[in-house]
Amino acid sequence: MMSLCRNLTVLRLFLSVLSLLHPHFFTHATSTSSPVTRPRIIFITGLGSDHDYEDDYTSFPPEVLSSVKTPLVHQELCKYNPCLENQEPCAHLSAQTGCLCPGFSEADEPPHAPRIQALLPVTEGDDRGKVEVQWCAPSSVVSLYRVAVEGSGGDAQEYGSALRRGLVGSLEAGTKVCVEALNDAGHSSPSEFSCKRYDPPESSDHKLLIWVILGGVALLLLVISVIFWKLKMCQRGKRDSTDGLGNPSYSTEGAL
Repeated sequence: MMSLCRNLTVLRLFLSVLSLLHPHFFTHATSTSSPVTRPRIIFITGLGSDHDYEDDYTSFPPEVLSSVKTPLVHQELCKYNPCLENQEPCAHLSAQTGCLCPGFSEADEPPHAPRIQALLPVTEGDDRGKVEVQWCAPSSVVSLYRVAVEGSGGDAQEYGSALRRGLVGSLEAGTKVCVEALNDAGHSSPSEFSCKRYDPPESSDHKLLIWVILGGVALLLLVISVIFWKLKMCQRGKRDSTDGLGNPSYSTEGAL
């Protein structure tokens, strides 16, 4: 009897404890064992809303794509020719298109020496007889150019920074011409490519005169050769006739 009562007491305590744990136990058993209620439990909703998930997704992949798929930027040189005049400055082209300019010295430094491209005589127009000086700009900041001629007594002509040619007076062969660049910091130093000696090209009239002289000499030699050949033939004919008359066995009617 005592054991039965003891078992009933233990069972009653177990049931009381079970009654306290029943809601949690039932919820856990239902969520794990019942296949009907499983679709109602969405794992993603437990972490956050769908909008939060999309924000996290869209914020993360661009960082990865930007580090992997960002193309390399290849910058090209600016289409700037230092030998052509009245061009837009290379710095402006670089600011507009992002192209690269050649290395330029700063404005507070004296410019590098320009390069003389050609010394050409003017053959037409009002400036006929003068010489045109053509040059190329240096990789420096230039405010103006100065063209000096050897033997001119220090007089020089100045031209704007956008120009690449200028006229000087008539020059004798071998006259030295120099071009220097200037800015607020000073002027360029003379170099082997910023100075050039004038070498006038041969004119067409001069070439024609040479060809006429050569043709006359050739014709004269031809006439002399013909005259000499005719004289030689005449001398041979006379010698043959003299040899025929001196031979007594020779006769126009035949041999004796």
